[in-house]
Amino acid sequence: MSLATIYSRARVGVSSPLVTVETHISNGLPSLNIVGLPEAAVREAKDRVRSAIINSHFEFPTRRVTINLAPADLPKEGGRYDLAIAISVLVASGQLGELNLRDTEFIGELALSGDIRGIPGLLPSAIACHHANRQLILPEENQQEAALVEGNAVFAKHLTQVTAHLLKQTALPACVSKPAEPLPLDHKDMRDVKGQYQARRALEVAAAGGHNLLFVGPAGTGKTMLASRLPSIMPAMTEAEALAVASVQSVAGRKMGLDWHWSERPFRSPHHSCSAAALVGGGSIPKPGEASLAHCGVLFLDELPEFDRKVLEVLREPLENGEVHISRARGQVTFPARFQLVAAMNASNEAYSGGQDYYQSSASQKYLKKLSAPFLDRIDLHVEVPPLPSNVLVNADEEGECSASVRERVERAVARQRGRQGLQNSQLSGRQLENICALSQEDKEFMQQALEKLKLSARAYHRVLKVALTLADLNDSPVTRAHLMESLSYRKMEKTLSMAVSS
Repeated sequence: MSLATIYSRARVGVSSPLVTVETHISNGLPSLNIVGLPEAAVREAKDRVRSAIINSHFEFPTRRVTINLAPADLPKEGGRYDLAIAISVLVASGQLGELNLRDTEFIGELALSGDIRGIPGLLPSAIACHHANRQLILPEENQQEAALVEGNAVFAKHLTQVTAHLLKQTALPACVSKPAEPLPLDHKDMRDVKGQYQARRALEVAAAGGHNLLFVGPAGTGKTMLASRLPSIMPAMTEAEALAVASVQSVAGRKMGLDWHWSERPFRSPHHSCSAAALVGGGSIPKPGEASLAHCGVLFLDELPEFDRKVLEVLREPLENGEVHISRARGQVTFPARFQLVAAMNASNEAYSGGQDYYQSSASQKYLKKLSAPFLDRIDLHVEVPPLPSNVLVNADEEGECSASVRERVERAVARQRGRQGLQNSQLSGRQLENICALSQEDKEFMQQALEKLKLSARAYHRVLKVALTLADLNDSPVTRAHLMESLSYRKMEKTLSMAVSS
C-alpha cells in the first residue's frame, strides 16, 4: 500500500476538530513534505518522525513521501500529530501490513528515540473522539485526563508499543482515573470569619444564586478572607460542568492533580497589573485567560479600582454572556467564561476616617471614579464591610457558622432552582424572570418607588429581582416584600458608587 489515511485531532479553543493525515509514497528522489497549513512545529515533525521510526527498528522509506493534513484551511500547530504521521508512514510503506484504522485516532508527540510525550489540551480531543465512537491512542502522560471521559482510550509509552497493539501482539492498557485526592488540611472555612454577618449573608446569597458580589470597605476588614471562602459554600459541580472546567484547564496546559483537581471549583485571583489579554485570553495562538480559567468558579479582583479601566471593561461581555470571543486574522475562538465575579475595594486610597462621610468624601469620589457605571451595573450585590468592633475581634472563642452547614442550605436552594428552570437564578433571561417572579400590584408599586429613589437601570432592576428570587429559594417560599427589601439593601451603595463614577 502506498497510500494511508490516519485520524488525529486539532485544537481550536476548547473544541477539537478531526484532522485526516493522508500519506502517499511515490517514486522519486527521497524527500518528505508536509502540506495542509502546518506551523513551524508541525513542519519540524518530519525530522522527529524519521528518527523515531529508525530508532524503533523500522525503515524509513527512501522514496518521495507526501503528507497532507486535512482540512487544508485549518491551521495545525504543535507536536500532537507526530504519532499519527509516524503510523501513516509505516502503514503506507507496508511495514504494518493491511490494517483497518477507521475506528482509531492517534495523538502524541514523538521523541527522537520513539518515546511518546504528552501534549497540552488533550481532554477536548478525548471527548470528541468518544462522541465519534473511535478508540484513542494517546501518551501515558495524558492518560489521567482521558480517563475523565467514558471512552475507549488507551495509552502508550513508545512507538513500538503502539505498533504491537495495532498488530494485535500486545494490547495497550486502558486509561484509568486515580481516586480524587482529599482537600488540603488548610482548607478555608467560613468559621474562620468573625462577625461581618451581612457580608456572610451576602456570600451565601451569591453562592445560592450564582450572583456577582462587590465588597466595599476600609483595609483590614476581611474582604479578601470572605472572598476566598466562597468556593467552600458553592454547590457541587455537575459532571458536565466539571468536564467543561477540565477542558479549559487542559487547553491552558495545566497539569491535572498539580495545578487543578477534578470536581473542585476554580478560584482565580489575578494581580491588578494584569493586561486585558491576560484577563480574557488572547495571543497569536489564542489561549484562555483568567476569566475562562475561572469558568464555573470564582474570579476574585482585589483592589478593584487599581485595575486599568480598559482592562475591566473587557469583562462586560463574559459577565453577560458567559463566553469570551477572540478574533484573530486566521480565525475566531470561543472560550467558556461563566464565572462568579467577586470584587473587593477600599472606598478611598486614604486612611479610614469613619462614618458615611468617608464614602462621600472628595477623595473617595475621586478614587471610585476609576470604575465605570456599566461595569458596576453588572454586579448584583454591593456590600459594605465595616471595621470590626474591638470586642468581636478580641473574643477568639466565638466562631461563626462552618462552611458545611451553609453549603447545605445553598445546595437545597440550587436544587430548587434547577428543578424549576434548569439553571441558577443569575442566568435567567428577562422573560423567564417575569414568569417565575410575578409580583403583586402592591409590590410593583413598591419597586417602582425604589427604582426612582435609587435611580436603578433596567439591568439593575432585573438583578434585584433575581437576588430576591434567590432569597426566596433559600427560605423555600414565594417572593415576598421582605425578600425585595433585603435585595434592595444590597444595592444601598448604588447611589454613592453611581455618583462617583458618573461625576
